[in-house]
Amino acid sequence: MSRKRVAVLISGRGSNMAALIEAAKDKAYPAEIALVLSNKPEAGGLTTARAAGIATEVVDHKTFGKDRAAFERALQTALEKHRIDIVCLAGFMRLLTADFVNRWPERLINIHPALLPAFKGLDTHKRALEAGAKVHGATVHFVVAEMDSGPIIVQGVVALRDDDTEQMLSQRVLAVEHRIYPQALRLVAEGRVRVVDGRCLVDGVPVPDAASLIACE
Repeated sequence: MSRKRVAVLISGRGSNMAALIEAAKDKAYPAEIALVLSNKPEAGGLTTARAAGIATEVVDHKTFGKDRAAFERALQTALEKHRIDIVCLAGFMRLLTADFVNRWPERLINIHPALLPAFKGLDTHKRALEAGAKVHGATVHFVVAEMDSGPIIVQGVVALRDDDTEQMLSQRVLAVEHRIYPQALRLVAEGRVRVVDGRCLVDGVPVPDAASLIACE
């Protein structure tokens, strides 16, 4: 089976992008990182991608002003030019419209630093600590028009500690992100994930609820 061509969309340093690039160095991995695309010309992850010999593109959202449709047309053009099969969002700090999302059904995935559906949006680690959560973690999910709401592919859990700070928790969750994003992309690229009634099945088995996951740290 030929490897799926993947684009990773970034806005910053791209640490999850780097984890995907590392996983895809294995020729047995079912996906290759064919493109890294950023909406910010200064994004540090572009340098990392170029050093790895990966094609890069910049579609600077600022040049489009408030015209989101034109920005997304430019994104789509770049993705089509590179014959992309799957799109991975990795710290891509632009909300995508339903028109764009609907072009990529079950081929557009995102990673979020919380156990969805808890703590959608920003400042997840701070909010988890303030809420007194016992566990926290990260989620890879398919993207739908509503933010941080798509079907869950993989989750990873960390236990909160009494002495946790936001930074300490962030570092532990980031380690989980780097583990589960390549895992989720593998499942999608191998065609092992189906969405039925808004929930992912992996090899025909529903993805377990976060509550049933054993803390990995």
